[in-house]
Amino acid sequence: MVHLFQPLKIRDIELKNRIVVSPMCQYSSEDGFANDWHFVHLGSRAVGGAALVLTEATAVMPEGRISPFDLGIWKDEHVEQLQRITNFITAQDAIPGMQLAHAGRKASKSQPWTGDKLIPRSEGGWKTVAPSSIPFGEDYDKPHELSVPEIEEIIDAFAAAAVRALTAGFKVIEIHAAHGYLINEFLSPLSNKREDEYGGSFENRIRFLLEIITAIRDVWPQSYPLFVRISASDWCAGGWTVEDSVKLATILKEHDVDLVDCSSGGVVPNVKIPAAPGYQVPFSEAVRKGSGILTGAVGIIITPEQAETIIATGQADIVLLARELLRDPYFPLRAARELDYDIPWPVQYERAKRKK
Repeated sequence: MVHLFQPLKIRDIELKNRIVVSPMCQYSSEDGFANDWHFVHLGSRAVGGAALVLTEATAVMPEGRISPFDLGIWKDEHVEQLQRITNFITAQDAIPGMQLAHAGRKASKSQPWTGDKLIPRSEGGWKTVAPSSIPFGEDYDKPHELSVPEIEEIIDAFAAAAVRALTAGFKVIEIHAAHGYLINEFLSPLSNKREDEYGGSFENRIRFLLEIITAIRDVWPQSYPLFVRISASDWCAGGWTVEDSVKLATILKEHDVDLVDCSSGGVVPNVKIPAAPGYQVPFSEAVRKGSGILTGAVGIIITPEQAETIIATGQADIVLLARELLRDPYFPLRAARELDYDIPWPVQYERAKRKK
């Protein structure tokens, strides 16, 4: 048996294998709208055999974008172009999923290939927001500290975005609570210095995330999965730890979350992260064993053998691939061949399935 290609049923949704397209920002939208680039980017990975195709971090509010070129779902007009994408993904026997996000204090930046610079309001940027008025770094905006009514508005925006995602045909929602964006900023004591009910204790710092989960679950079908991506460690003294992640995951399981996608870092700059193949896999394993929730492993997973070992040894329930799928959109088809396991290919590509 090849574990990587065994199906996984989560609620009423069945993944045909354990390979998932990780959210990858494309910085290629105008006013949040999906376009042909997104259609080809996401659609080709569905053709390539991935079981679940997640969109990039999709902003629930215009101010929640990392850049003015991020994908969005803050208005009903966004739905039509997204439906075109979900219809195609579904036709390839893959599951369309959407990551919902708010960039918080790391917002209003230019595209990475144009310098990743702060965009001032005079040039179309906007005031950033955060749990506390602490900038991410010297070249970032000093954010506005959110009031409780403003927090409630953002929670409502996540719920409204989930309704639009459902209308657009998505069957999995992932809440982006990692990489130093807004929800992660609330979770980490390094970025959250509030003294009200949303700051201080562990219970207060996770409140924002739990309220978003509750608001989404109120509108998201019980038959459909809900994932949460976390930064399992801040990689920094005094920050969020793996032990915090296990504790949070145990609570998330009680709040109808189905899977925790375990990434790391991003909440503070200039942190030394020992990036190497599979360097974050111990996080998914620790959270899985410590909480009993399903987990996803992500981060420099680059070979079929590596992915198979992660699933076979119980270190995670799914693997999320990013850069390797940019290099090879058909990684799942290649992985099955290399692991000597037969899976269906698109009929248009079957003549390339044979090894000789």
